[in-house]
Formats: sequence, C-alpha cells, structure tokens
Amino acid sequence: MKILSITAQKPNSTGSGVYLTELVKEYALQGHEQAVVAGVYPADKVELPEKVTFYPVYFCEGHGGEADLSFPIPGMSDEMPYKSTRYCDMTPKMAGQFKETFLRVIKTAVRKLRPDIILCHHLYLLTAAVREAFPEYTVYGFCHNTDLRQMQKTELEREFIRRQINLLDRIFVPQRAQEEGVKEIYGADAGKITRTGMGYNSTVFRRTGEKHADGVTRIIFAGKIAEKKGVISLLRALGLLSHDRDKLKVFLAGSTGNKEEYRVIQKLAEECPYPVKFLGRLSQTELAKVYNACDIFVLPSFFEGIPLTVIEALACGDRVVLTELPGVREWLSEAAPGADIRYVPLPCMRNTDEPVLEELPKFEAKLAKALSESIAQSRRGFADVSGISWEKIAKEVIK
Repeated sequence: MKILSITAQKPNSTGSGVYLTELVKEYALQGHEQAVVAGVYPADKVELPEKVTFYPVYFCEGHGGEADLSFPIPGMSDEMPYKSTRYCDMTPKMAGQFKETFLRVIKTAVRKLRPDIILCHHLYLLTAAVREAFPEYTVYGFCHNTDLRQMQKTELEREFIRRQINLLDRIFVPQRAQEEGVKEIYGADAGKITRTGMGYNSTVFRRTGEKHADGVTRIIFAGKIAEKKGVISLLRALGLLSHDRDKLKVFLAGSTGNKEEYRVIQKLAEECPYPVKFLGRLSQTELAKVYNACDIFVLPSFFEGIPLTVIEALACGDRVVLTELPGVREWLSEAAPGADIRYVPLPCMRNTDEPVLEELPKFEAKLAKALSESIAQSRRGFADVSGISWEKIAKEVIK
C-alpha cells in the first residue's frame, strides 16, 4: 500500500509528532511505500525510516523556494517546545500563504506517490485544506486533542475547518473523551470515528533492573516545562510536603516554552525544600534511563489527550500521580491493569486549559496529598502495558 502522512508541525517533536513517526516506522516494517510532508526549520534533522520520502515545508529561515514560509511554525499548543506562531495570531494573509504553500508541496508528493490513503494529523486547518484539495483521495484524520482546544478557543476559519473535517473518510481518536469532543465540535458522524488508544516504544521503555534501595524517593516530571503542564503547581505542592529533605529528589525533563514562565519556575525550584534538577530535553533512550532510576512519575497537567509519557513511565515500573483528565482513568484501567496511579481532580477551568487562579491552592493541596501517599506506598506489582503498541494502531488504521 502507498501511504502519505501529513502534519503542519515537526515530525520529531511533541506527542503528535512522535505518533506520526512511530506509525511511519511501523508501516516501513510492514513494507508499505511511504512519503511524509511536514513543517520544519532548515536546521532541523528529521529522522524517518530509510526509503520514506520526505517533503519539507520550510518556515522562518527558508531557502527562498516555493516551499518556504516567512513566519514560525504554527503550533497546536499556544506554547510549543520550539519557536512557533499561535493560530490565534495568524492573519488571513498568513493562513492563505500557509495553505497555498503546503498544498503546493502536497500536490508534488501526491503526484509522485499516488497514495492509497492520506493520513493527516490534527483535525485542523491543514487537514481541512487537504480534504478540500483532494476530493478523489481517501483521507483519514487523527485527533490529538489540541485540535479540539483550538476549535474552542480560536475563530480562524472555524466553519471551513468544521465543514471539511466532516467530509473525512475516517477519524481516529485516542479515547472516548476525544470521540465525544469530535462529535460535539465538528458534528462528525459517529460511524466515521474509531478509537485507537495510544502506543509506546516497548523496546526503549521497559524495566531494566531494580529501583534504588537507598531510601530516597525520586520523582520525575516529563513534558514541556510550562504552567499549563502544571509545573508551577507541582513546585508549590512540593513545598507542602513534610518529608525529610534528604529523602526526596525531583527531576524535571523537557524543553521550555515561555521564557518568563520559565524564570518563575526556576525561582520556585530554588525555593523548593527538596532538590530540583532540570534535565532539559532528553532523547527517548535517555528518558527511559531516568524513568528506570525514579520511583514516581507526576503529570499535573491541565489539558491532555492520552499522555504518552504516562504509559512510558508505567512501562519502566514507576508509580504515577496524574490529574484526572477527561477519559484517562477509564482508558488506563483497561490499557494498563495493575497500575499504581493516583488521580488528582482538576481545578475549575476556563477556556478549556486555564485553571481558575482562586482554585489553585485547593488543587495544589490535593496534589501534595497524592504525592505524599505515593511516596509512602511500598512497592507493589507493576502495570501490564503489553496490550499497548504502535503496531496495533497501525493495523487498525489499515483495516
């Protein structure tokens, strides 16, 4: 089969980029002929399997060619782990240039590959443009949750997007919460929607030995070091704990977004009663080593789909403290039986991903309680994540 995968963002950054890349890897193993179209910067190194043809759309520092755009890559999150443009800040002229440039490159890819299916990531502007431009092709769309947020928060070509997403041949969602969101926001036919869950790289993320037996509890956060990921609330919650200073270590792995936010986070880390170490952005192999060295994975995020990092940490034998994100408890109970997870109720929210400030002290107290209980928990059995795989999702899409 011939498969064309498309994303407006970098294919090797963020959860949706990992999702695309892992599916491409699976299809390469299965012998399918493939091409990928994605937005990148000229200096980016894109890692795709051999024989997969890559068609880049260059942003910012372009080469002056037909596949160049002068502004930063638009991000499905308002703050990306690299220089980006917010969709809410895009002018009609920018949106027109964005669609025109991508479609020019995609038409070249389609002409050369003649794909049997086109896989578009994010139910948003580019996917809508592809659906309109290639009515004779089978086009599938993947919801990554941030697209739902953009549709709720941003007016940019909303009706055009909604109309074209409705015309997709099939829509894949991580779990029930996103299925309900797709039906409500786009008015999509329930018969077109398939739940796929999430995969993870089991060759990298796996238990490699025993945890430390020195009496020190090691806590790891992995993700964007940002307020909306709950990092500020996490550091405040740590200040509410009463454990011995030398019995607790905290690690923050990930890249930064907003510089002002990061300065606030650094200051809170310095004031934290427990040592906090910033690890920066790690490769998958490096992150797996950290998960294996730690005891508890914490993700106090205010907005997620199915967070891939939770699955990866569980696979490495960590306990988990996690905000009660819509649908996640239900999915993890099926996908990771036996997992030691403590859920923290979300505070009241506004604009889908912004906590009501007055609610944060109560939320942080509950987060501290969950962390304290997890720290006190003696080691139990490990989660069974054997039913989660990219291979399973790849086969479901082809089916």
